[in-house]
Amino acid sequence: MMNPVVMHTDLPGLGLRRQGKVRDIYDLGDRLLLIASDRISAFDVVMADPIPDKGRILTQISAFWFSHLADVTPNHLITSRVEEFPPACRPYAAMLAGRTMLVRKCRPLPVECIVRGYLAGSGWAEYRQTGTVCGISLPPGLTESAALPEPLFTPSTKAELGAHDENITFEKAVTLIGADTAARVRELSLVLYCRARNWAEPRGIIIADTKFEFGLADGGLILIDEVLTPDSSRFWPRDDYQPGRPQKSFDKQYLRDYLESLHWNKQPPPPPLPPEVVANTRTRYLQALKSLTGQELA
Repeated sequence: MMNPVVMHTDLPGLGLRRQGKVRDIYDLGDRLLLIASDRISAFDVVMADPIPDKGRILTQISAFWFSHLADVTPNHLITSRVEEFPPACRPYAAMLAGRTMLVRKCRPLPVECIVRGYLAGSGWAEYRQTGTVCGISLPPGLTESAALPEPLFTPSTKAELGAHDENITFEKAVTLIGADTAARVRELSLVLYCRARNWAEPRGIIIADTKFEFGLADGGLILIDEVLTPDSSRFWPRDDYQPGRPQKSFDKQYLRDYLESLHWNKQPPPPPLPPEVVANTRTRYLQALKSLTGQELA
């Protein structure tokens, strides 16, 4: 059964609110409340139609990965149990339940840490033109969706709402966050990706690529935001995988493919989403949750 849809929040008494593409963030002083709405974005445009339960699915998947990968690096999650939230949250408990994380405050790094294990998306487009992905040379003759010889760390800028992220070189990342920090997030990102890939494949999902974000707290790096969700990753069904063509997916690619079939300039306002596109997107996200975590939607 679907839960009530949450597109936007307005919660008096919970401090200043900042709104991202998907999350509403409330400042509780030394902590933050991250509420995952049912908004969905594509091509950096937030759709007008929600995906029911999407925020709950993302939160449940992220909470699973934060726990599963905690031995690799600390993270910002304090609790996702609404009964453990501060007293000021109690009037909103029903809405917050399942879609909210109480997290440590930190200073987010101004780079997104992308790891690519397969040749897809913008990487495939670049490779066809230049034989490179984000400026990194690859062997000739690779096909679409082919496994890369080894996973690649390809950072990008972290754009403000309404702007586009841009791929950058590792050297540019060094200028933004320093050599030691850049080397450490590259190392952590590759380890996290390989751990997750090795977990997911026996459970029927190929993680083609994903995005991690890190912040600084108490002088150390912590993993933040969301982790290995259908919003931040390409998830392909292993039993249908075949290099040389686009893949079916348990992520946002289905929505992107639908939008690509329209005469839309990828600028606001977004086109309306047919009910079947909404339902099929939700089904794919639920499948990712079940396959990766072994859990039904709580």
